[in-house]
Amino acid sequence: MKKSKIYKRLRYYLRRLAYDFKLIRVLKSISREKYDEKISASLIYGFLSAVAVNLFFQPGHVYSSGATGLAQILAALSTRFLGFTIPVSVTFYLINIPLMILAWYQIGHKFTVFTFITVSMSSLFIQFVPEVSLTNDPIINALFGGVIMGMGIGFALRSNISSGGTDIVSLTVRKKTDRNVGNISFMVNGMIMIIAGVTFGWKYALYSMITIFVSSRVTDAVFTKQKKMQAMIITSHPEEVVDKIHNKLHRGATMVNGAEGTYNHEKKTVLITVITRAEFNEFKHIMRKTDPHAFVSVADNVHILGRFVEE
Repeated sequence: MKKSKIYKRLRYYLRRLAYDFKLIRVLKSISREKYDEKISASLIYGFLSAVAVNLFFQPGHVYSSGATGLAQILAALSTRFLGFTIPVSVTFYLINIPLMILAWYQIGHKFTVFTFITVSMSSLFIQFVPEVSLTNDPIINALFGGVIMGMGIGFALRSNISSGGTDIVSLTVRKKTDRNVGNISFMVNGMIMIIAGVTFGWKYALYSMITIFVSSRVTDAVFTKQKKMQAMIITSHPEEVVDKIHNKLHRGATMVNGAEGTYNHEKKTVLITVITRAEFNEFKHIMRKTDPHAFVSVADNVHILGRFVEE
C-alpha cells in the first residue's frame, strides 16, 4: 500500500514536471511519421557510432571529431589522472546534458527531443557494444572508424536530426549573431588533436586527423546538406501548400494557374519551388498534410542562377 502511494506521487510529480516544461505538448505535436523516421535514424546513428568507437577508435587510440572525440579524451584522461576509467558513454552523455538544456531554451523543443533520443541511443550502444580490437594498425583503425562514423552522421543528417555536441553550440551562436560559425567545430577538433598528441604522442594526432578527414568525406557522400532539389507540385490546394512552404521551409514558389490534365481535363495549379536536401523530409511531410493527392516530381541536384538563400 505504501509503495503504491509512493509510485502515484512520483508519477504525479513527473507528469507535473513534463507539463511545466511543455514536454507533453511538444510530444503530441510531433506526427507519427516523424517519430518513426527520426527514431530509426537515431538507432542507425547510435549503432554505427558505437561500432566506430568500440571496434576502431578506442582500441587504436584514435579520436573522433566533436562531442564523441571529447568524450574519448575525457575517458582517457580519467584513466591517466584519476586511476579509474569513466566510460565513453558516460562522458559523452555528460557533455551533452548542458548542451541539450541550452538547445531547449535557445533552438527549439522538437529539435531538443530528437537530439535527446539520438544522444541516448548513441550512449546506450557505446555502453553495450563490446570493445574489441580487430587490428593493431592505427591507420586501419583511423580509416575504417572514420568511414563508419561518417556513414552514421550522414544518415542522421538525411533525417534532419542532430547528434548534439558542437551542432548545438553552432546553431545557438548562429541564432544569436546571425553568423556562420563553422570555426567552432574546427577549434574543437583542433583541441582534440592537440590533446591526443600530448597524451599519446603526435602520431596519434595525425591518425585522428585522418579519421576526421575521412569521416567528413563519407558524410558528404551519404548526405550533402546544400544539394539543391527542384520540386514541381500539381495540386488542387495551392494556397495551403504555399503557406507551408513560406512559413515552414522559408522558401518561395512560382505559381502557374489553370493547368489542365490531358486525361480527365481537371483544372489544377502548378507550383515550382527549390529546396535543399536538408529540407526534403520536411517538404514530404508538408505535402502529406496539405494535399496527399497532389502529384509531385522532384529533380535532384539542380543548378541555380540567381538568388537562393543558403542556410
